[in-house]
Amino acid sequence: MDAHVAANANSDNRSSWEDWAVYGLALAGIYLLVGVLFFYAGKEKLFDGLGAPPPIAKQFQGTFLDTIPGVDAAWTILGILEFAIFLLTVVSLATLEFLPTKRKPFLLSALGLAIFTFSILGIGQNVVGENSGVAELFLYAGATGVLLGLVLLMPPYGAPTWISRRGRP
Repeated sequence: MDAHVAANANSDNRSSWEDWAVYGLALAGIYLLVGVLFFYAGKEKLFDGLGAPPPIAKQFQGTFLDTIPGVDAAWTILGILEFAIFLLTVVSLATLEFLPTKRKPFLLSALGLAIFTFSILGIGQNVVGENSGVAELFLYAGATGVLLGLVLLMPPYGAPTWISRRGRP
């Protein structure tokens, strides 16, 4: 291989500004969307009142959730799950997982727990026959799965040229 071809091959394996701009903006969007969404959802359930609000308690009255684990307990469990997702995003930021060279186990765990939490919320909506709510939660869980997949395409899991695909056939 001559020097010109070797120089081009080396430059083609380097990431471009576009790769890093999309990386930074996408991760910032994921942290903001997931962190803020689940902070407020968890805060409302855990710190802004005791137990489920009366309309929620009434909605689940007479269902199995009314007795096992109880509407107030289910409300609190959801709040714990939601606030745990927020805390995982904070830990991810605090451990500098947003850096391209760092693996992202806390962020991926937050996204996985978010999918699980959306499915639990969907079960609750299904129990009371809120089909449109079930459909929305199914989409939220699926979109969160897409975000999880996106993180796995980014460095360090994927190539630094994950957007520009420079150096690939």
